[in-house]
Amino acid sequence: MTGSPGDGGLLPRCLDMIFNSIGPFQAKRFVFKLDDKNGVDVQCEVDALLERQKRDAMPIPKTPSGKRQIDPEFADMISVRDHCKVEEVEEDNVYSVFVSYIEIYNNYIYDLLEEIPFDPIKPKPPQSKVLREDQNHNMYVIGCTEVEVKSTEEAFEVFWRGQKKRRIANTQLNRESSRSHSVFMIKLAQAPLDADGDNVLQEREQITLSQMSLVDLAGSERTNRTKAEGNRLREAGNINQSLMTLRTCIEVLRENQMYGTNKMVPYRDSKLTHLFKNYFDGEGKVRMIVCVNPKAEDYEESLQVMRFAEMTQEVEVARPVDKPLFGLTPGRRFRNQAFKDELSRKLEIRGGPISGETEEQSVTEMLLQNFPPLPSCELLDVNDDQTLPRLIEVLEKRHRMRQMLSEEFTKNVLAFKTMLQEFDSSIVSKENYAQGKLTEKEKMIAGQKTEIERLEKKTKTLEYKIEILEKTTTIYEEDKRNLQQELESKSQKLQRQASDKRRLEARLQGMVTETTMKWEKECERRVAAKQLEMQNKLWVKDEKLKQLKAIVTEPKNEKPERPSREKDREKAFQRSVSPPPAPTAPPVRLRHRRSRSAGERWVDHKPPSNVPTETVMQPHVPHAITVAAANEKALAKCDKYMLTHQELASDGEIETKLIKGDVYRTRGGGQAVQFTDIETLKQESPTGRKRRSSPSSPTPPEDAAESEWTDVETRCSVAVEMRAGSNLGPGYQHHAQPKRRKP
Repeated sequence: MTGSPGDGGLLPRCLDMIFNSIGPFQAKRFVFKLDDKNGVDVQCEVDALLERQKRDAMPIPKTPSGKRQIDPEFADMISVRDHCKVEEVEEDNVYSVFVSYIEIYNNYIYDLLEEIPFDPIKPKPPQSKVLREDQNHNMYVIGCTEVEVKSTEEAFEVFWRGQKKRRIANTQLNRESSRSHSVFMIKLAQAPLDADGDNVLQEREQITLSQMSLVDLAGSERTNRTKAEGNRLREAGNINQSLMTLRTCIEVLRENQMYGTNKMVPYRDSKLTHLFKNYFDGEGKVRMIVCVNPKAEDYEESLQVMRFAEMTQEVEVARPVDKPLFGLTPGRRFRNQAFKDELSRKLEIRGGPISGETEEQSVTEMLLQNFPPLPSCELLDVNDDQTLPRLIEVLEKRHRMRQMLSEEFTKNVLAFKTMLQEFDSSIVSKENYAQGKLTEKEKMIAGQKTEIERLEKKTKTLEYKIEILEKTTTIYEEDKRNLQQELESKSQKLQRQASDKRRLEARLQGMVTETTMKWEKECERRVAAKQLEMQNKLWVKDEKLKQLKAIVTEPKNEKPERPSREKDREKAFQRSVSPPPAPTAPPVRLRHRRSRSAGERWVDHKPPSNVPTETVMQPHVPHAITVAAANEKALAKCDKYMLTHQELASDGEIETKLIKGDVYRTRGGGQAVQFTDIETLKQESPTGRKRRSSPSSPTPPEDAAESEWTDVETRCSVAVEMRAGSNLGPGYQHHAQPKRRKP
């Protein structure tokens, strides 16, 4: 990562490449300002100047980046540079570099550049940072310290400041083993210049923020070789876990790519993979550099690492197309610089009278030096005719040269006047143009201010209306909520009333039907009993009349035989009062009692000790499985169970109990019976009442026979009606209620 003395590593080479490429195009400090949401803003020159003044006014003076004292341990690493640069740099943009340094220790993120105030009494431990996702779905560390740097030396000094805080420890394999993954992040912010090429555009949409992260992964460790214990063992476990998560993410990406699957990549299982999720999803490029130890003891681990690196080469992720930058005319920076140079040159030529006088003086001196010298004017001889002609010739030459200088001077004066006039006219025209532009801009500004005031008033009015509408809406919503609650309560009440009404109607209908059937049966029984009683009375009267007729018509000569005839009459009278002989066919067809649960499948358990009564007291369930002993096979086919139990009652009659229950399937695959109902069936002897009657109350033969006949018929018409309860548990007994039935 850092390299060795005399041979810089990845970090110094990357920084050199960046600063060699953007060196002449860097913005001033604090022109770019990072926010806390993984974005960047552009400040105006005034705000940036205030920030720089505030920084310069700090008590600790900041030395220039070129004069900073680099730590001697890393001085040699950044001294050797390749002086390589990127040729295709956008020259109409300005750039700024920000660096930050974090480490991932025990799956927690710590800021290595965070300045913690030193407290000798109670030192404060560093606080872990949290990962967040910005509006572009990029992951970043919230609250991380980011420093703006202007040179490789300054960036490397920041790196070394954080490197001193990184957690390292001594193990059996390494004297300074890194116990965490470190990430050195370099952010490059760039923004285009305006149309004039002077200032940076203040539009946030035109700012491009690029990021390069140099990750120094901690090496995987085997505890049987490092002999780690305690905290070192815990650190090794977290390191191996994060590296295993990284490998799993790479394998899932490769599987999705090769087989077209859409498995979820487990980025969130580790802070390391979660931080660089966007890189694996295609928002960036990932390069892996593997350091291999040539020792033979590390062959197996080196082989596993190389296999992992080989697998990562086969992963390809689709990347989005780069967005085009702001489309202004290229070459704005240098075109504006050329214009400034030309303007300064013109100003120097037009506004430099001192330089003009200097040139003129130099020309004059040069011409004066070329003037012919005056010869000697002394006349020593009257006949000397050479001195005066020579003097005249020299004076004429000097006169001609003076005229030439005067003409040149006049020409220069005229040219200078013309130039001044042109300059004045150009200045006036520019002033007029600027004044017109200024007036136009002022009118535009005034119109915009008026429009802004109008829009502000309209905005306030709309805000007031919105507030009123919100209050009205709140009131209406509250009323609507109350009405809905009231409507729901009313609906529930109506539903309860309707259900109660239906239940009451069903109940009354059942009671009416039951009462009607009861009275119909009672009327039929009474009518039948009355008819039978009348028939019996008529039959008795007919028999009496026949006997009387026989007595009356009997011959008188047979009086000695009276005793025998009296016996015959008594026998005949007994026969007359005795009931008629029973018919050959039974008067009532034998019927079994019909079960109320005939529609269900039953197991009819009848023990061998039961006595078949063949009466209505012996219930019959159609389609039932009759068994003498309960078995699992019969219970598996049915869902109801009935046990018939017989015993002697207190009066000596047979009492039958029907014990009913439901059959359930148990969790183990067997069958279980839960008893829910017990019916008790009892029968009485027809002569029971006669035995209980008192012997001391004699009755006449005729009345006794009639009462005995009537009593027997009445008793024979007695039946037992059972009323079974619903949903009764085991152990509940139903009592029989006597009821007369039609014979």
